[in-house]
Amino acid sequence: MKIITWNINGYRAITGQNSSRRYNVVTKENKLFAYISEANPDIICLQETKADRSQIDEENLFPENYSGEYFSATSRKGYSGVVTFAKTPPTSYSFGFDEERFDREGRVIISHYPDFVLLNIYFPNGTSGDERVEYKLEFYDKLFEFLGALRKTQSNIIICGDYNTAHNEIDLARPKENQNNSGFLEIERVKLDELIELGFSDVFRERNPELVQYSWWSNRGRARENNVGWRIDYFFVSNNLMPKVKDCFYEMEVQGSDHCPLVLDIDI
Repeated sequence: MKIITWNINGYRAITGQNSSRRYNVVTKENKLFAYISEANPDIICLQETKADRSQIDEENLFPENYSGEYFSATSRKGYSGVVTFAKTPPTSYSFGFDEERFDREGRVIISHYPDFVLLNIYFPNGTSGDERVEYKLEFYDKLFEFLGALRKTQSNIIICGDYNTAHNEIDLARPKENQNNSGFLEIERVKLDELIELGFSDVFRERNPELVQYSWWSNRGRARENNVGWRIDYFFVSNNLMPKVKDCFYEMEVQGSDHCPLVLDIDI
């Protein structure tokens, strides 16, 4: 099974419903559907859609041969949001953690398959101040509580998405300059340690202990061209699934967002 996670930074822009700009080049291409057609995943999980279903043109709702579900922010328009597309629909979908202060931001879609559960998550960003850092940490804690309950009925769990946290110094280009910035604060990084202690593995890093690759680059200062980036998009899987992993890699050459896709090939 091939599963992809990608923060697309605006569904309407990447599908060409709205024009998108990269430096002075403006386009209205459907870069998302073109990528899905070429990559041909079984499941693709998208974050930061910035739209609810009612705002998307009918022809852009689903790629050919896929069905899926949207979960959008009700707290404000054009904010957050996730969508999961699948060739084979799951037994069921569920949304959020059943806590209104988190769920109103449209951050979690859970796909329940007979043999595994897949969580598509857009974790909060803490860069706008201490209050949002605290919210982000509490979101992580709520996830851990949810996972504790889930593991009573399902041992095969995959958690993908934009975690908005670089785990270790190898995971960002300028660790010393960012040690006091949200995204690389020690109190945030510890949450990824806690996830590992709960019995989950960062698939890419387990398979590539010393490989330096990033998944997000600032739109400022041509950071992507200079590869001044952060690795903040992950697949974490329950430890028992690691022997089933065939490959896990970032597609850093894929354009269309300030993030790049992350691919997981797994025998499940």
